[in-house]
Amino acid sequence: MSRIPRERTNPAGKRPGKTGRAGKDAPVVEPLNIVHGALPSREVILRFIADHPQKASKRELARAFGLKGDNRVELKHMLQELEQEGMLQKNRKSLIRPGALPPVTVLDITTRDKDGDLIGRPAEWPEDQGVAPAVAIRQQSPAGRQGKGKAPVAGLGDRILAKIFPAVDRGGPAYTARIIKVIDRRRGASMGVFRTAPGGGGRLLPIERRGEEMMIDPDFTGGATDGDLVEVEIARLGRFGLPRAKVLSVVGSVGSEKAISMIAIHAHGIPHVFPPAVIAEADAARPARMSHREDWRDVPLITIDPADAKDHDDAVYAELDPSPDNPGGVIVTVAIADVSWYVRPNSPLDREALKRGNSVYFPDRVVPMLPERISNDLCSLKEGVDRPALAVRMSFSGEGRKIGHTFHRIMMKSAAKLSYQQAQAAIDGKPDDQTGPMLEPILKPLWHAYEVMKRGRDRRQPLELDMPERKILLKPDGTVDRVVVPPRLDAHKLIEEMMIQANVCAAETLEKKRQPLIYRIHDGPTLAKQEILREFLATLGISLAKGGNMRANNFNGILAKADGTPHQTMVSEMVLRSQSQAIYGPENIGHFGLNLMKYAHFTSPIRRYADLIVHRALVGSLGFGEGGITPEEEAALDDIAAEISTFERRAMAAERETVDRLIAHHLSGRVGEEFAGRISGVTKSGLFVSLPDYGADGFVPISTLGSDYFIYDEAHQALSGERTGLGYRLGDSVTVKLAEAIPLAGALRFEMISEGREMPAAVRSFHKAGRRDRGQVRKKPGTRPPRGRH
Repeated sequence: MSRIPRERTNPAGKRPGKTGRAGKDAPVVEPLNIVHGALPSREVILRFIADHPQKASKRELARAFGLKGDNRVELKHMLQELEQEGMLQKNRKSLIRPGALPPVTVLDITTRDKDGDLIGRPAEWPEDQGVAPAVAIRQQSPAGRQGKGKAPVAGLGDRILAKIFPAVDRGGPAYTARIIKVIDRRRGASMGVFRTAPGGGGRLLPIERRGEEMMIDPDFTGGATDGDLVEVEIARLGRFGLPRAKVLSVVGSVGSEKAISMIAIHAHGIPHVFPPAVIAEADAARPARMSHREDWRDVPLITIDPADAKDHDDAVYAELDPSPDNPGGVIVTVAIADVSWYVRPNSPLDREALKRGNSVYFPDRVVPMLPERISNDLCSLKEGVDRPALAVRMSFSGEGRKIGHTFHRIMMKSAAKLSYQQAQAAIDGKPDDQTGPMLEPILKPLWHAYEVMKRGRDRRQPLELDMPERKILLKPDGTVDRVVVPPRLDAHKLIEEMMIQANVCAAETLEKKRQPLIYRIHDGPTLAKQEILREFLATLGISLAKGGNMRANNFNGILAKADGTPHQTMVSEMVLRSQSQAIYGPENIGHFGLNLMKYAHFTSPIRRYADLIVHRALVGSLGFGEGGITPEEEAALDDIAAEISTFERRAMAAERETVDRLIAHHLSGRVGEEFAGRISGVTKSGLFVSLPDYGADGFVPISTLGSDYFIYDEAHQALSGERTGLGYRLGDSVTVKLAEAIPLAGALRFEMISEGREMPAAVRSFHKAGRRDRGQVRKKPGTRPPRGRH
């Protein structure tokens, strides 16, 4: 019998010194009684992972417990069972307890505790997991760990990459953290809405819930008028009264798109101003040379993009395969702008691109990852202009199977710049002056190649969740004009499939070269989420097979059964919710949604840092000359993947919140009007209702539904009256009245106009059985309806 210590790192993240002297910085050690070399119990495994998150991989666990041979296999099976039961979840190459922080996390330092120590919270945290946990930030000595190097020092408002440890003091934050590096040092500026005050000057109303109101003296208004969104800095802090602030800039009317997108940019800490050194490096860049490049300027590659696109980073060309060994086959060429030539590792351009992680797209504004000199000029595949690119030439059989590919570093010249609608119109028999001459030699071969590739896609059966994407059209003054759902054309699908296959080729080539890279990975649904979906589908008479080996085509079968039924939208929503989120990682687990074993983002290096890393890896491993990946980058891929995955979620949240605020402002003058909607979410506290015509969601508090007692049934995704049996289910079409709109919060509150419908027999039997343990919620008369976002 041996005793492996259960070690909790002290608040400073240090181990005891050689003297072993006890003190407040010494770790707390509580032994775990196990037999070294024998398979530990489930409880011991879970406890060890909770207390040693940095050792929570299968390999580290086997090493810690001295497992070999069959015991390692049994450990693997045990971990799979714990994961399927929802007791563990994957975090890149590690395992964590559900709701726990990963061992390496991006944190925003938001406040200080009573002792003045910094407190941070995860930069991104799922809404369904409640309040993000607090983390105590422990600054190291200036000499760094063990007296070596220079330790990073962070301050209030900074964003950091941190190593996470369980806290010793259970009365404080649940975690402590050691700073790995400071990602972004945020300025001490705040944002809010300026309101004029009698006698001159004004007040700043904060845009964040935890923000603070400030006074602005008449000399410091900066020309702001009532209702303007402004950026300010604190001018003076006194012992009494509100802080005094000075207006730095006037963004504009709070109702304009520019102002609303700036709220999201500020709230999420998105870098939006390029430092002078970055601009200087971009301006000094010169066109690429022909060194180490093939001359492909005679190949008629074309770009097909949205009509309003300002940068063009991918071009395509297709032809029949002349090889007699591949009858009916095609050759598809995808060329991608060679960003790695201009953005070199650890340069000012590179460091800024990593800080941003990706471009962020708002309805009428883009916060680019790279300056326009790079993204819109030197790396944009402009029509008739020499441009450097990385190209992949892919061969497909007549059945759509990829039978080979090669990569090339080239100089190209785009033959045409087309929009999706323009290319589709030409194929549909309505060519214009530009597309007419290229219909036979270029466009028709592209469409033929897509038909061939589609055979392979149909056989692969990726997840076919076709959820409509809405686009907000703005008026000249930046306010909402209308919301539309653009049609999804074959031209869109053609480009999408060709880009997917190019991404597959990149991953395959780098794996073959044993080159470290960043994959785009997508895990399958957890067993817990599968069970929720299975229970829901059972209420509709649709079965879902049990087991951990679910594939995308299992979900396609469900969607096919619901197609054309009243439950179609409801089933699609629930299938979508059951899916995991795709992330970046250096360890490959495949891509569940695309049903691919090897996948890496390669096709958008102008707007995604992950693609730039893959380009550098290809350049280095294939001997393409300058701009290859460095050993330092290879060593940091795990941290880079964690950062850019966080930045991607940050961008998605900012984009979504901007749309919510725009729509809330658009509808703020229509309080009291009725709208047709659809129930898009059912919770214990009420109903989420979406307005399809506006792409907006609002909330109906359970306290406003009526005089009945309402019970929440998770399996049926329903709220139903205990006395009347009438209620509401996910997907129901309803009529609601707009009761409140809060533009700055992007929140809408509705009142239900539609009467509840009679619930299915299964829901009624749920009531009669009195199964309260599944989570009933009763409407309490007189309860104040919640405000804002829920």
